[in-house]
Order: sequence, then C-alpha cells, then structure tokens
Amino acid sequence: MVSDQLLIPARVLWVLTTPFLANAFATIPKGRGPPMDLGRLWTPDGRRILGASKTWSGLVFGTLAALPFGVLQSYLILIAPTDLAIVPPFAPTVVAAIPVILLLSGGALAGDVLGSFVKRRLGRPSGSRAFLLDQLPFVLLPVGVGLLVAPGLFVPVFWNPEGFAWMLLFTLGMHALFNYVGYWAGWKKVPW
Repeated sequence: MVSDQLLIPARVLWVLTTPFLANAFATIPKGRGPPMDLGRLWTPDGRRILGASKTWSGLVFGTLAALPFGVLQSYLILIAPTDLAIVPPFAPTVVAAIPVILLLSGGALAGDVLGSFVKRRLGRPSGSRAFLLDQLPFVLLPVGVGLLVAPGLFVPVFWNPEGFAWMLLFTLGMHALFNYVGYWAGWKKVPW
C-alpha cells in the first residue's frame, strides 16, 4: 500500500502532465503564424490584446501534440493491475477520456492566453517576466474548469490543501525547468 504522502503528489503530477506538455509544446512553432489577437489593440488601454508571442500555431500545436500523451496515460492506467493503479483514470475508457485530455491540454493554453491578456492590461510587454502570472493560469484554468465539469477526477486530486500545495510546487518548479530547457533548445526567446 502506498502512503498518502506519495499518493497525493503522484496523482497531482499525473493529472498535470498533459498541461505541462501542452505548454511546452506550444513553444515549438517559435511564434510562426498569425498572432491570436491579429495585431489588434484593446480599445480601453490602446495596448495589444495578447502580444505577438501568442499564436494560433502555438495554441493548436501545443493542444494536439499533448493529446497522444494524455491518450497514452489513459490507456496505461486502464490496463494497469488494480493494486498498481495509484493514479486516477481520466475516464472509464480511452475514448471517453479524450474530452478530459482536451480540457487539460487546450485549457492549459487558454489559461496561458488569459495570463498574457492580464499582463498586457497591467502594461507588461510581451515576453516580460511576471511571477505567478506566468506560471499559474495555465494550470488554474483547466483545473478550475475540471472541478466543475469532471468533479469525480479533479475534486479528489486538487480540492484539498495537500493537492493544491503540490499543484503549486510542481507548477512553479516544472515551469521553470521546462522554460529553461525551451530557452536552451532555442524554442523560447526568454528563459521564463
């Protein structure tokens, strides 16, 4: 039997793997393609809505590139022996898990876009550093929506102090690691 001290972080990391991958894969197109805001300005403040770094190619590529990993996770947990299945399945079947996987991957990138929108409203230029605003929206949006639309999966994992703390710890740590690797690999312009 696995102790709760290991179960909680294992479950959190299991569910967050897809958003982490989607966020990392979104950088691979390197900003090629049209920006999501099409260069438009937000009328109330005269600034770009999102900025040049948020592109349709990144959104689509990141969402779709993370999808096979989420499908693999779903398959592996469904074929695992019951006594080894310490992490939750996304759904009863792999096909039924696809909406949850899309929520995790697409929701992560929608959260990242939301963070970018808020940064522009705060007067931060595209690519500038904004602690917590750069890291948290890409997990908070899919987890928040997941708590509402798939409570059977998300509530036991995240709706407790330990799960929430592990989510923050993993997100801050993994975000820094993935960004450094992306910068080193030439996929990102800045290491944050």
